[in-house]
Amino acid sequence: MSQPLTDLIATVRAESDAPDAVGIEGRPTANARTIPIRPVLPLSADENEVARILQICNACRYCEGFCAVFPAMTRRLEFGRADTHYLANLCHNCGACLHACQYAPPHEFAVNVPQAMARVRVKTYHDYAWPAPLGKLYERAGLTVAVALAVGLALFLVLAMAMAGPLLHAPLAGNFYAIFPHNFLAGVFGAVFLFVVFALGMGVRRFWREVTPASEPQAPRGPTIAEVRAPAAAEAAHAALRLKYLGGGHGEGCNEADDAFTLWRRRFHHFTFYGFMLCFAATSVATLYHYLLGWHAPYPLTSTPVVLGTLGGIGLLIGPTGLLWLNLRRDPQHGDAKQRPMDRGFIALLLLTSATGLALLAWRDTAAMGLLLAVHLGVVMALFLTLPYGKFAHGIFRSAALLKFAIEKRLPNRLQLGSD
Repeated sequence: MSQPLTDLIATVRAESDAPDAVGIEGRPTANARTIPIRPVLPLSADENEVARILQICNACRYCEGFCAVFPAMTRRLEFGRADTHYLANLCHNCGACLHACQYAPPHEFAVNVPQAMARVRVKTYHDYAWPAPLGKLYERAGLTVAVALAVGLALFLVLAMAMAGPLLHAPLAGNFYAIFPHNFLAGVFGAVFLFVVFALGMGVRRFWREVTPASEPQAPRGPTIAEVRAPAAAEAAHAALRLKYLGGGHGEGCNEADDAFTLWRRRFHHFTFYGFMLCFAATSVATLYHYLLGWHAPYPLTSTPVVLGTLGGIGLLIGPTGLLWLNLRRDPQHGDAKQRPMDRGFIALLLLTSATGLALLAWRDTAAMGLLLAVHLGVVMALFLTLPYGKFAHGIFRSAALLKFAIEKRLPNRLQLGSD
């Protein structure tokens, strides 16, 4: 009786000194190693489309210097499921290759790299989600669901507050814990945060194990994976933090609504990412103040947590507003129209988080502080609950793809069909 496909493991022999690993008498050489090969799974229609397009691109090579996708592509002659998943997440959807391509629609080859990659990319989020049944939430992570969840959670907290006392109260000098106890907030949001980190970590772990073999054959005198891992991690982090590949390969930016290049998408992404990180830093510093130094909120307007949070909130107003503006104007050929509700849902939650947070800061010394706090906490909870199953996942998976690219480019290219 045959074993299940997922349990089958084939082995191939690779030699560091010759194309095969067999000596003159047909026996394995001393340098031969066994490498586990995962079962070959059939491609979906979208994965087949990516493979078809990349075969054409591999023959053309006009876009080879545009982004990381094309040099990574040249290291392959065929594109299996794992390859399509890896390259789809390596694509930053800048649109430069679409506008430069001589085989783009309406040509009969219909080469549209950004759109094909976008369709496979969202499939990877679904396939690698943890726990797996919750992957279906990607199909429902739209604008309506995001806003409804935020409103529902905010209303729940408002009702809970109303049951404990009046919605409007005497000014409390910004003391949030007079409304919701510190231990309650720390317990609830701490548990949600840990779940988010664990779910995203498990998802990207599954993705990494799929797209990266357990070991790779090395050419003579070539570096090992262990030797290149540290510099590759530094390069990947640098590329992710700079959003290097939103420069269109030439530094002039992406194509959005037309053939004109613009850096606005890169700038708005920077406002969004660093605004989010500043808000996270504000929360982290406040946590250290509370538990390590014994300094309890509320903190002065000039304190480090408040300054960091204010700057982060402003960044989360500017960035998502700009990204929403670009999303509404963008050429429909640049991506998958079915994913736009998910994109806009995530943008809406970021905007609501920053707007309600800044409003809470501005009116924290008024009678409306409790009501504003309940609304803000509901929106923040909605944002965190949707992080592992919405657009936020693209940053995690894309960073993993950048790390694989940085490692791969440092290893010998056995095909020698293109430059890195």
